[in-house]
Amino acid sequence: MKIALAQFEVQRGDPTANLVTIRSFFEQAKAEGAEALFLPEMCTTGFDWKQNLELLSDAPAQRDKVGALAREYDIAVCGSFLDQAESGRPANSLYFFERTGAIVAQYNKLHLFTLFDEHQHLEAGKKIVTANTSFGTIGCSICYDLRFPELFRQCALRGAELQVLPAAFPHPRLAHWRTLIQARAIENQCYFIATNQCGVESHDTTKKDTQYFGHSMVVDPWGEILLEADESEGLSVVQINLQIVTEVRERLPALKDRRPELYL
Repeated sequence: MKIALAQFEVQRGDPTANLVTIRSFFEQAKAEGAEALFLPEMCTTGFDWKQNLELLSDAPAQRDKVGALAREYDIAVCGSFLDQAESGRPANSLYFFERTGAIVAQYNKLHLFTLFDEHQHLEAGKKIVTANTSFGTIGCSICYDLRFPELFRQCALRGAELQVLPAAFPHPRLAHWRTLIQARAIENQCYFIATNQCGVESHDTTKKDTQYFGHSMVVDPWGEILLEADESEGLSVVQINLQIVTEVRERLPALKDRRPELYL
């Protein structure tokens, strides 16, 4: 199947502008014949914590507009969004919409990035999520989760063939990004789809601006990089074949050769 990754500079606190950008990527993905579109982290609002509190009540409606675009363009879509946890506090949530616009996966970010004070502004998720989609079984993760291998192993053991990760990874950690994505694909013998923000996020005078480096990636179960974008805004398209997941797991049965009784 053909998938598309939309890498762009998310406008902080401006869902209207971001939705215009997202629609343009749907149009491009449709022209390319893509069946699924993957968006970066917090793709409709960005990370302005104060402004996001003001946007919180309208966040579900903004998110559902992306689901409506999936239905309009007949393209499945996955990204992370400002969301409201059951407690009423803000959350950073991944959603996967099928081509019909139906939500088939919802996951709240488990590991909050204390370096950016996420723990002060967001409620952490409480459960690992895998979901059966028309494209195969996906494992859900967001950005900082990449550094926690236990999450990805659990997704693989629950049948994940595709691991999806919307992100906002900044300089100077590009080497970490590449290395960890390949490692997670290799050790769990799955496809890894990671869509990153690009561009500059401006802060107040007490903090330096954040430069997101893009380099959205698709890595296959052997660890081969099938797609790696540069640092600029744009759509990248690649074909994947889930049969390769089965072939790799049969050829090199590392998941079956585990000894979990020793890992306590």
